[in-house]
Amino acid sequence: MTQVQQISVFLENKAGRLSSVSAALKDNDINIRALTIAESQNYGVLRMIVNRTDDALSVLKDAGFVVKKNPVLAVEIDDREGILHDIMELCGTAELNIEYLYSFVEQVSGKAILFMRFEGTETAEKVFADNGYRLLSEEEVCLI
Repeated sequence: MTQVQQISVFLENKAGRLSSVSAALKDNDINIRALTIAESQNYGVLRMIVNRTDDALSVLKDAGFVVKKNPVLAVEIDDREGILHDIMELCGTAELNIEYLYSFVEQVSGKAILFMRFEGTETAEKVFADNGYRLLSEEEVCLI
């Protein structure tokens, strides 16, 4: 399996909460590689890929945050027009249900990384691999 562990932090939607998360990570030399935030009126979910997942989990729990770790796929894609449509077509054809996704553009290689969460991660992993997409390991993502 080629899955990357993502951290989800549940935050009250008020000033300073995101700063507290970033301070805890900074103070422990943990680097955020990619992130996304989904919010509503009262709360938000910060999803991150970091260079030291287990350390970040521990640090944030110790700081009083509600934190969860779950697997996502890191799919390396070309950074070009239409690639998202190609990925969505593949997922639709394979009947993969995407829970959410976010991306990171890696400037050195000209590639992008699409972080994707699925209902059936193992099935999605096989579909992407069988269709010629490179799936990155957690170690590879942390080196970029």
